Amino acid sequence: MKNNNPLSPHIQIYSWHISSLVSISHRVTGIINIIIVTLICLWVALLLFGNTNYDLIQKFFETFFGKFFIVGTVWSFSFQVLSEIRHLFWDLGYGFEIKTSNISGLMVIFGSIVLTILILMRNIIL
Repeated sequence: MKNNNPLSPHIQIYSWHISSLVSISHRVTGIINIIIVTLICLWVALLLFGNTNYDLIQKFFETFFGKFFIVGTVWSFSFQVLSEIRHLFWDLGYGFEIKTSNISGLMVIFGSIVLTILILMRNIIL
């Protein structure tokens, strides 16, 4: 027996929108931020065992991967904060129009990049 029911949209034919990209990224950065906060807590807990463990981690942050971790962390938190502000406006009932939603999504994406650059330049971490 042949099934004539229409297939639901799947990843190969679905057209991506700014809102879906920001929504998925918001969820992923939320998970990443939980992991980062856990790692920071463990790093601070290592201070209880002396300076040698702290010095090893400090040397890690001087490497390329350590600096990449710092940049990624700052971007992840920046993106999360701006996306949460966007959701706050949605909770207040603003920004549901497609044009406004696309503009606010682009503001979150580019704003997080600009905010990351401003934070890293201000603190001269790199």
